[in-house]
Amino acid sequence: MRIHIVEGNHNLRSLLAWHLQQAGYQVQQSSTLAQAHQSCTQELPTLAIVDSDLPDGEGIEFCQWLYPQGNSLILMLSARIREIDLVTALQAGVDDYLKKPFGMPEFLARVAALLRRNRTITTIPTDMTHGDLRIDLVRRCIYLRDRSIDLSPQEFSLLYVLAQANGRPVHRSELLKRAWDIAVDNPRTVDSHVLSLRKKLGHPDPIETVRKVGYRLNY
Repeated sequence: MRIHIVEGNHNLRSLLAWHLQQAGYQVQQSSTLAQAHQSCTQELPTLAIVDSDLPDGEGIEFCQWLYPQGNSLILMLSARIREIDLVTALQAGVDDYLKKPFGMPEFLARVAALLRRNRTITTIPTDMTHGDLRIDLVRRCIYLRDRSIDLSPQEFSLLYVLAQANGRPVHRSELLKRAWDIAVDNPRTVDSHVLSLRKKLGHPDPIETVRKVGYRLNY
């Protein structure tokens, strides 16, 4: 199950992605129509969350393209409140329409409601296992060889993003974008949290430094 956010506002896009990831969803992001087309041509998302106004065009254009491609659900985000805008969106294949500004609880509730429509979707996983490491997504805690490890909320988010990569190296900039709920530009922030994680997880070192890239989870 994959959710693709198409939103030109970096701060909002990162915030939505962070909350969706904390809820257990796999998330990809695009800031323009061109990026969204390229990504979704390779793999269609289960749900596309599309802003109505993008830097290189209107979100409705992307919805009109995506709707005939398969069974992707579409949630449109828009500051437009005219009835004609809503009608046009629904005619383009949009499944739900959320007016800006909106609260995060309503946003997450609408996402969950949309995904329930697709009966082929499996239940959201409650945990992840990587070797001796188990991540409990409900209680937001981890266990190493059945021993509970106490992590801060930020350390948990960082470890979760690394685990989602399934052994793929994750660039520091990607970690900052996906594991932090606020905009942070200093890569050293990642390094300091990785150092703290390493101390808590112990030896052998579960987090490998990938030179000139970032980090990879070894479990």
